[in-house]
Order: sequence, then structure tokens, then C-alpha cells
Amino acid sequence: MLYREAGDFKTSYAKDNQTFPIKFDRTGYWVILIAAAVVVPFMVNDYWASSLLVPFLIYAIAALGLNILVGYCGQVSLGTGGFMAVGAYSSYKLMTAFPWMDMFSVTILSGVITAIVGAAFGLPSLRIKGFYLAVATLAAQFFLVWLFNKVSWFYNYSASGQISAPERSVFGILVTGPNTAAWAQYLFCLIFVVVLAWVARNLTRGTVGRKWMAIRDMDIAAEIIGVNPLRAKLSAFAVSSFFIGIAGGLFFTVYLGAVEVGEVFGIQKSFLVLFMVIIGGLGSIFGSFAGAAFLVLLPVVLKVVGVDMLGMPTDIVAHLNLVIVGGLIIFFLIVEPHGLAQLWRLTKEKLRLWPFPH
Repeated sequence: MLYREAGDFKTSYAKDNQTFPIKFDRTGYWVILIAAAVVVPFMVNDYWASSLLVPFLIYAIAALGLNILVGYCGQVSLGTGGFMAVGAYSSYKLMTAFPWMDMFSVTILSGVITAIVGAAFGLPSLRIKGFYLAVATLAAQFFLVWLFNKVSWFYNYSASGQISAPERSVFGILVTGPNTAAWAQYLFCLIFVVVLAWVARNLTRGTVGRKWMAIRDMDIAAEIIGVNPLRAKLSAFAVSSFFIGIAGGLFFTVYLGAVEVGEVFGIQKSFLVLFMVIIGGLGSIFGSFAGAAFLVLLPVVLKVVGVDMLGMPTDIVAHLNLVIVGGLIIFFLIVEPHGLAQLWRLTKEKLRLWPFPH
């Protein structure tokens, strides 16, 4: 009775093709968005911001970017950590070289620089695919980490090799630096998440997204019907890297404040974002958010239950986290390849028909 189309009539093709055609979905979307923008900032504290909300928002952007490449275009990538490092170091160089530049411009330009780098490393996709492309992007991951470690210009010749984000404000409110309020960090990241999710949704539903999916489903047939594989694949790498570069910039400037590339943006980061996409659902905007939320929330829940309530050793809980994630990846790859997004989609379909038989 709550989730029905009864009385919800469409008077144009545009309304019938909108992202949320059911009124209940549209209302729920606006309620969540208003609550996230107006209610949560007054309730958030340092612990919730640093443990859950800010990392969830940043990882959601990274998962969106990787899902565009892997889920919508079918190009396997294991270089997410390296591209996040490009965004982080681009932000650092822009902030130190141009202290007058505002943080929105710094973050967006970091994404643009990462898009250029990602498109360059996407060139092998024109000749190779599948496992071989995964190895090529893995080589990009190791090369970028090595480059940022060895070339001291990237970290301004610091003796420690560590980069630290200077304090920057937006409209007089600090968004980077140790004195930044939790709600300011959260709102700054939320703005990028909302805008980039809207961009991703429109790209994947339009002509560009249809070309990506044609390449994913059958690249030879797509080329025969007029899809340019060069433009389609490189645009997917560029857009994906743009999202990931913004995530890397926010991860450094807003979330951590100081990083060492080998420790923060190693191969583990690439696999973490890839697992978010697999568990959340390939080729789904909602799946990117669901996967990011699940893998950010899981360690916190295990710590509260295992360490605080049951008194288990911390290392055992950490290993249990890996076991659960690995088991879920195997489960979703075998039982439900489209991840949590497909489970949510099936749940909504059953709810729309309940209590009648399917």
C-alpha cells in the first residue's frame, strides 16, 4: 500500500523516464537529501565524521568513478589507489603553489589532472582487455606510487617525504587543517558527492553511457554500429579518473590532512574500492553508495561488537573483517553478480506486488 504506482500518472515521456518515476521514491530521495544537508551537520561529532560519514562520502565518489569504468564500460582497472594519489598530490601542489586558490577550484583541478593521467594510462585498453588490461592498470598503480615516492618535487623536497594540507577556508569556514570542524568536513564532501552523483547518473543514462555499455557488452558489434571505441574507452577512463582524483584530493586535504603515498594509496586501496563496486553492484549508481557504506560500516560494527562488547583481540577482529569481505565477494560473484543493488531492486519489486504472489 505504501509502495504503489496507483494514482501516479505520467503525462510526458520525460516524466516517465525520470530517475525516480514512482512518487514514493522521489519523496524518499528528497527527504534523505534534506536530512543529510540540514539535520546531520547539527548532530555530527568528530568520531562519527572521521569513522563513518566523511570516509563513506569520499569512498562513494571513488566507487562511482570505478563503477563508470568497470561496471558501465567493462574496462577492468586495478590502479584506483594510484589515481587517488594523483588527485592527492595534485591538490597538494596546487595548494602550495597557488595559496590564493579556493578549495573548490583546487579539488576540481585535481580531478582534471587525474583525468588526463587516467586517459593516458587508458591507451592500452585500445589493444588489450580483460586480464591483460588489469595487469596494465596494476603496473600504473605501482609506477605512480614509485614516482611520488622517488621524485622529491612532488612533496616539495620534504625530508620525511610526507605531505600535509595547509589550512584553507570556504566562505570563511575552515575545511582543511587540524582545526576544521567535523560538520564543515562533512558538508564540503557532501557537496561533491551530490553533484558528482547527479553527473554520473545523467552521463550513464545518456548517449555517452549507452556507448560505454555497448563497448562493455560487445565491443566489435558496437564498433560496427558506429560507436568509436577510441573515444568511448578513453572518455570512460577520463571520467572515471576525474571522479577518483577528486576522491583522492578530498581523502588527503579534508579527511587525513597528511599522507605518505606508499602507506595510504597502495594496492590495498585499489582492491578496497574494487570490492566496494563488486559488493555494491556493477553498473549501478546506487550500488556504488551501497558498497561504500557497507565496507566503511563493517569494520566499525566488528570493532564495537567484537572488541568492545565481546572482548576479542583487535587482530582477530581485523582478520575476521577480511574473511567476511572475501566470503561476500565470492557469494556475490556466484549467486548475485549485480550485488546489493540487485537485491534492493528485487526487494522493491516484491514490495510493489505484496501481498499478491509474484
